[in-house]
Amino acid sequence: MGRIFCIVIVLSLELFANPFIVAHRGGTADAPENTIAAIEFAIKNQSDVIWISVQLSKDKKMLLYRPSNLSSLSNKEGRVSEYTLSELNKIDVSHFWKKENIWNKQMLNIPSLEEVLKRFPKTHFFIDLKSPNADEYEQANILLEILKATKSLDRVRVYSTNDKYILALSDEIPKFITRGETRTKLAHISLAHQCDVQNQEGAYYGFELKREITISENYTLGKGVSHSVLTWDKEAMDCFKQNGGKIILFGINSKEDYNQALLLGADGVMVDSPKDTLDYKITH
Repeated sequence: MGRIFCIVIVLSLELFANPFIVAHRGGTADAPENTIAAIEFAIKNQSDVIWISVQLSKDKKMLLYRPSNLSSLSNKEGRVSEYTLSELNKIDVSHFWKKENIWNKQMLNIPSLEEVLKRFPKTHFFIDLKSPNADEYEQANILLEILKATKSLDRVRVYSTNDKYILALSDEIPKFITRGETRTKLAHISLAHQCDVQNQEGAYYGFELKREITISENYTLGKGVSHSVLTWDKEAMDCFKQNGGKIILFGINSKEDYNQALLLGADGVMVDSPKDTLDYKITH
């Protein structure tokens, strides 16, 4: 009986289209994150989109780097915003890389967004705005200038966990729906079964497959706090996909999670290892 059950599951998965693969930070499990090396390796491993994290330098240039301090990935101290483009270009961010290093040093330094977009003119990118202290409108204008100068507006989409960074963007820039709006709508569906999504055509949503949340409720005699987990199911997917909505599920780093995303009909999955994900894909 067990053997028959497994065969049915495999056959059912084959009926679904593989979601497109988004290489998280260029594939942070496969190569030093947000580097030229990571991007090239992710493309080699058939990633469809490269997710990159960007911040503004002291001289207002946009560079690829995620943590709030340079000491997280290099032997330097301080924020990206305390250094100039030329200084940051020389910083090796593979300082704590524990796996085999097969790349030359120039591919492991902090690159600028403009350099990356020019070097990979046919690659699609999701750009995650990570500057911890940038003015949202100044950052939005700088980003628009770069995207126009590199003719990249038709192959990027912008995301941020900071809602104000998304709201400040020009309408010319393709973007995700804000994380706050996405989380609220998913909570309404998951917890109250209320579908209040009114999509603009082709809206993009990005969120974790599973996300723990804390719920605070006010009562006459005080406040109650409880914990829950937001999860995607068919009801949520059907709601968000109205009017051509697209769902990108984050944190898909096991075959089990990949298959769940596949069955749910996710449009894309963000993975840490594009190399390992090659083994998850269903061959039709």
